[in-house]
Amino acid sequence: MKKRLCTLVFATALLSGCTLPGLSGTGEDGVRIGSVISTEAMILSHMNRLMIEEYTDIPVSIMNNLGTSVVAHQAMVSGDINISSMRYTGTDIASVLGMDAIMDPEEALRVVQEELDKRYNHQWFDSYGFANTYAFAVREDFGEEHGLETISDLKKVADDITVGVDTSWLDRDGDGYGGFQEVYGFSFNDSNVSPMQIGLVYDAVASGRRDAVLAYSTDGRIAAYDLRILEDDKQFFPPYDASTVVDKELLAQYPELEDVLGRLSGKISVAEMQQMNYEADANLKEPATVAEEFLQAHNYFRDEEGGES
Repeated sequence: MKKRLCTLVFATALLSGCTLPGLSGTGEDGVRIGSVISTEAMILSHMNRLMIEEYTDIPVSIMNNLGTSVVAHQAMVSGDINISSMRYTGTDIASVLGMDAIMDPEEALRVVQEELDKRYNHQWFDSYGFANTYAFAVREDFGEEHGLETISDLKKVADDITVGVDTSWLDRDGDGYGGFQEVYGFSFNDSNVSPMQIGLVYDAVASGRRDAVLAYSTDGRIAAYDLRILEDDKQFFPPYDASTVVDKELLAQYPELEDVLGRLSGKISVAEMQQMNYEADANLKEPATVAEEFLQAHNYFRDEEGGES
């Protein structure tokens, strides 16, 4: 309860345009990385930190538990942080930019890069290489038995299967259940659809209590439970490609950061992010340790000539 209260106070202060004691961005040198409340974001914030420490002598610190992407954005605008370690294209298009969903991933990336630059003088880097979006998942044996490769394939079993979905998805506009039925042209048997907390769907499908569930594509339990992600063949769910966002004033002060952070672009696959999330959530490794092990395994993404350290 105390942790939640502190997070709420922090978020409220940022959204109201205030800064918290010791977090003011005015007149301070160095990098201040902000991370939202998720395992994935904390791993990536440490990955950014470790890359900067490996290649530069710039002082760097991390602020975790910023709440949401909107709070992280406000923290950048107010100067409390100057790097957001993880932002998703689809999330910022809807929340920060207040725009309608863009379904093409390349167009979504182009829009957030141009609009964040124009409106806020923030540089949105190219994607890390993965997107974390809603995805229908089934057990491998169940998918094999019924020939399920795409979401469209669910139509042939839609009347009979049990389905677990995020509670909010059933009533949400845009990429919710109503829009899903319009785009895919079928619905599930209402008596077999169960609204659930997102964290419970993985155990439900793995244990056979549900035949299909709506999951998050980079959750570590997908690989751990040997689940099959069904291809979104009609591209219904908006793209949520993950990237670093950096204040361009920081890049002007430390231009070497563009190359250092850019080395992470396109280097993390969905499977690799799933595995890292699993190491932290299931094997209880510290996010900093998970990030360091990944970078060490890839030699901190030095170029073929060995790069510089």
